[in-house]
Amino acid sequence: MDYKDLADLIFPNVKPISYYEEKYPERKLKEGAIVTRIAPSPTGFVHIGGLYQGLVAKKLAKQTEGVFFLRIEDTDQKREVENGVQNILDSLKEFDIEPDEGMETEITEKGDYGPYKQSERKEIYQSYAKYMIEQGKAYPCFCTQEELEEIRNKQETAKVRTGYYGVWARCRNYTVEEMIEKIKAGEKYIIRFKSPGREDRKIKHKDVIKGNVEFPENDQDVVIIKADGLPTYHFAHVVDDHLMRTTHVIRGDEWLSSIPLHLQLFQEAGFKAPKYAHIAPIMKNDNGNKRKLSKRKDPEARVSYYAEQGIPKEAVKEYLLNIANSTFENWRRANQDKSIDEFELKLNKMSVSGALFDMTKLLDVSKIVISKMTAEEVYENAVNWAKKYDEELLGILEQDKEYSLNVLGIERGNKKPRKDISKWSDLKENISYMYNDLFEKDNTPYEYQVIKDKTKINKILNLYIEKYYDKNDDKQTWFDKIKDLSEEMGYAKEVKQFKAEPEKYEAHVGDVSTVLRIALTKRVNTPDMYEIMQVLGTDEIIKRFKKAM
Repeated sequence: MDYKDLADLIFPNVKPISYYEEKYPERKLKEGAIVTRIAPSPTGFVHIGGLYQGLVAKKLAKQTEGVFFLRIEDTDQKREVENGVQNILDSLKEFDIEPDEGMETEITEKGDYGPYKQSERKEIYQSYAKYMIEQGKAYPCFCTQEELEEIRNKQETAKVRTGYYGVWARCRNYTVEEMIEKIKAGEKYIIRFKSPGREDRKIKHKDVIKGNVEFPENDQDVVIIKADGLPTYHFAHVVDDHLMRTTHVIRGDEWLSSIPLHLQLFQEAGFKAPKYAHIAPIMKNDNGNKRKLSKRKDPEARVSYYAEQGIPKEAVKEYLLNIANSTFENWRRANQDKSIDEFELKLNKMSVSGALFDMTKLLDVSKIVISKMTAEEVYENAVNWAKKYDEELLGILEQDKEYSLNVLGIERGNKKPRKDISKWSDLKENISYMYNDLFEKDNTPYEYQVIKDKTKINKILNLYIEKYYDKNDDKQTWFDKIKDLSEEMGYAKEVKQFKAEPEKYEAHVGDVSTVLRIALTKRVNTPDMYEIMQVLGTDEIIKRFKKAM
């Protein structure tokens, strides 16, 4: 009896691997085109690190006219959560990182290299496992959990490496006849890879991001097919990325230590290995210490957090590219109006140690992204967000769309647009004073700054209404009138005049403007007051000034 008889006994009905090699031929793409993927497990919410990898992978495929596909790695079915696949699809769609191939819904897919769900590829893995057994490169292992525990205990007592290797690999030295006998006797088994490696030898590998790395060779006889007939991650990865013709495996650097095993599996199976690019994790500063963003501790680790907060997807992607390549910031400075699609991402420019996630920086990026939107775009985005998260904001925005567009159009579309909105969850607070219903409810006191005398404040407001306000004034005329009002009150007409002779004046034109601004909005800082007045209109301005008096 030989290995072929053993393989036939274990996998009697699977197709030969030649069937799959023919079914999934080399892709006809131009030279240099990258074929890569995102391969998440449906075991919980999507982590920002996963989205980051997906963004990098899609960008590389797109800029080389390659292919970006989504594969669902669901072989660990005990950990799978309900709607896990849909959560992944929704998150990718939310950020326009949709794949060219792969799963489209929980049950449908597109592309010629599927199935794209590992649980539906069982027969494929078994064909390749059978091939490995026929070659004498894999074997059935009959060790029980208790026996494996016993091996581990002995290794720990002897203070040697734990694992199933060398003299500790009990089942690898059975004869084919003994293995067949055990199977026929009904003994339970799994399939292990028969490693040709030795730990005292080193392998050298060039990672696209990390550069040259060196590891001991793999000598572990890892499990490749579990008791349920499904593969382990290691074996599935090798078979899938070979058949799907992946050119670059882009993944988190927690997998870097698996390189010796994965390269060995590719070699022993007779496949050409893809290039590996291990992305450093996104880190967080925690009281001066750097640590990975944690699913348990950090809300920003969840991709859904950004939608809940109303941070535009464009801002999140822009910020992630900032983390990805140090060259992005200079590119953006030189190309302020270009789409991020025009930026050329380079894997060898990615951080080796892991970039710090800075929420303040992300919100600054978001302010710039929102500042470039038209009033219509801000309105649509804010309404879509408010439909899910803020009924009151939705109500005020939709009550009078034309008025809301005017409010959102203040200081927008000019050379220096307003940059006071960083996320849609801030919007209501930023614009509430422009809506009578919300302004009426606002019990904030009027906090006047330099000019605090009530009589003088009332005089400024009265004079403005009765003598200086004209809704038809252009901006220059409007401001000139505030200067005249300042002069009439005995204040400096110009700030420079005040600075030249501070002992002569109690206040200046800027302080008078502040009185008008606070009476109108109860705020010290607002966008352009002339534009605010144009939108509020005469009746509302008079009403608010009288209320302030």
